[in-house]
Amino acid sequence: MQKSLRAVHYLIIGVNVAAVIVKSDMAGTVSKIVVQVGSTVAEDDALLIMESMKMEIPVAAPRAGRITAIHTAEGEVVGEGDVLISLDA
Repeated sequence: MQKSLRAVHYLIIGVNVAAVIVKSDMAGTVSKIVVQVGSTVAEDDALLIMESMKMEIPVAAPRAGRITAIHTAEGEVVGEGDVLISLDA
């Protein structure tokens, strides 16, 4: 059974707003984006699927929230630390 990859995330705290930026923790290709801007996700829901070394690895939501931005596209090659998705509470 393949385990979901929990991406590195950072909290940005504002007035009544807490946003999470999901970053890639490995280099690879974005093979499928599962969510859309405005989608509501639960903690550990798959956000996108990365392909690296011929393996498909889901990137999971670090917490529940709403997708506010998608910073990548299907087929795009991303590096370690690249911002993939933003979500808020």
